[in-house]
Amino acid sequence: MTADPSTLADIPGLIRVENTSPQELAAHCARMTQEAYPHEQVYGRYCTIEEYVDCPPEQVYDYLRQGHHLEEWTCSLRDFGPTGTPGLWLGRDLLEPGTGIYCKVVANSEAMTVDYHCAWDQAETLWMVYLMRVVPASLVLGKPGSVITWTNCRHPYYDANPYPERAPRPDRRWVGEYWDLFYAGHTVEMHNLKAILEHRHGHGLPVSVPPVRAVAR
Repeated sequence: MTADPSTLADIPGLIRVENTSPQELAAHCARMTQEAYPHEQVYGRYCTIEEYVDCPPEQVYDYLRQGHHLEEWTCSLRDFGPTGTPGLWLGRDLLEPGTGIYCKVVANSEAMTVDYHCAWDQAETLWMVYLMRVVPASLVLGKPGSVITWTNCRHPYYDANPYPERAPRPDRRWVGEYWDLFYAGHTVEMHNLKAILEHRHGHGLPVSVPPVRAVAR
């Protein structure tokens, strides 16, 4: 099946072999390529990290889809328990004392995607969305194990707290103030995740662990 090129005729700015030679395309790409990139240019709007993990993808996905494991591999999320809303959990973010974080897990077993929909202080708008995908390393690296990708998008609420009245105290730092550290902080957490998964899998231990019985709140 061949696409009809006439449907693209009125779209400005397209670069395709129909209007650009391979030599011109290579030169254009070379001009776009820099030896170094400012942090803001790479991570200012989106923050994506990735890691190889020596653990079967099905086990990695099963681990991630169970939200209580966030208490193991994240630096500061703890004490999750169910709320009165099915699928919605409330925990604490120890990054800032007294801060509650709500979380809902949206997972797709066929695509092996796990998205954490979260928000500080309130559950009405879960705008902090952590997008994770597990890819069989056999497909992309030609070896056993998994590749995990993790993306955050800079929602406008990172720049301004939409619910300042819900903050536990007036001087509490807002999560968006940490955005410039997201790459480094999430890399630390990804290393935690890799260490846990590889240790348990490598020692023949169950990768997933049951949650501690939690009281609804």
